[in-house]
Amino acid sequence: MKYINYFLMVIGAVISLYANNTDDQNTYLLILGIVLLMIGIYRISRTIPSKNECESYNETNTEDEV
Repeated sequence: MKYINYFLMVIGAVISLYANNTDDQNTYLLILGIVLLMIGIYRISRTIPSKNECESYNETNTEDEV
């Protein structure tokens, strides 16, 4: 499942670079590439735990032990 996220990011980056590289920049193709790139980044960042949640979890565990 995580390979889909990387695939979306790579495809979005390639499409964006291709659309930006041509002489007559295709705006819709550039937007599609950026959207795919952002979806891939969002899906990856969703799986990373929050730093605040980790700290609060450690604080509650140490308070219970005291």
